[in-house]
Amino acid sequence: MHVLVTGGAGFLGSHLCDALLAEGHSVVCADNLLTGRMENLAHLRHESRFVFLEQDVSQPFDPGKVDYIFHFASPASPVDYLKHAIETLQVGSLGSLNCLELAKNYGAKFLLASTSECYGDPLEHPQKETYWGHVNPIGPRSVYDESKRFAEAATMAYHRHRRVDTRIVRIFNTYGPRLQINDGRVISNFMKQALRGEELTVYGDGSQTRSFCYVSDEVAGILALSKSDEHGPTNIGNPVEFTILECAQAVLEVTGSSSKLRFEPLPQDDPRQRRPDIGKAKRLLGWEPTIDLRSGLRLSLDYFKAAVQAR
Repeated sequence: MHVLVTGGAGFLGSHLCDALLAEGHSVVCADNLLTGRMENLAHLRHESRFVFLEQDVSQPFDPGKVDYIFHFASPASPVDYLKHAIETLQVGSLGSLNCLELAKNYGAKFLLASTSECYGDPLEHPQKETYWGHVNPIGPRSVYDESKRFAEAATMAYHRHRRVDTRIVRIFNTYGPRLQINDGRVISNFMKQALRGEELTVYGDGSQTRSFCYVSDEVAGILALSKSDEHGPTNIGNPVEFTILECAQAVLEVTGSSSKLRFEPLPQDDPRQRRPDIGKAKRLLGWEPTIDLRSGLRLSLDYFKAAVQAR
């Protein structure tokens, strides 16, 4: 199978490229490197079944005949999508439409990488796919939340009206090797600060919760969804919930750091709770995560050590 992965030079997209190649597919990676990094793909430079295309998918493009499109292009961390607000809106709207047109023209299957941010600061807990969300449409984070909500609407419209064979994955907090250490996400922040002996920055009082999924579990869930016949949104994440303070303690244990905590004001519209209901994924895909937080942090430790030393 000939596969297009947009955003394939990013953290999660690069791991997806690896998994697709391991399954025997040929892969075209399209990325404009706004937030993606070529070092994430360096190990593929001599892979004959892999082609890198430096391309902004918000502009019309044609990579040639493909059988499947995984649309992962988008800034995904608060640091990146707040810095690149307009580009985030463009790739979620124009980029999604361009990729859906490609899927229609080539008769390709299509999978959209959406996000738990579609649920906003949720009033339902845990979050099922049937929950419509509680999102501030004009707040600073809206450039990401609403671009993904638009992308979901576009994906379903192409499924209903253009007969494109589509899937939508709602991704919850994912971490592991290749996660940028300066991208502002809690795991990368804590690992970087702990390994440097700096205070760990906790926003608010640290009682807000997140659910962290190790990258290999996330990719396995995405691939299972891609092979299914499910067209509606599907949560892929780890349902084990941690407060930010509990996450900080886990990082300190794994790194052996004696860093203290520093408390800062909670950013606007920062969700108080985030936990996926993965009943649908378990029932339809036979998928659930297998790697707990401390094990995943240990698997990530060498990468973060090297990334910190390289700075």
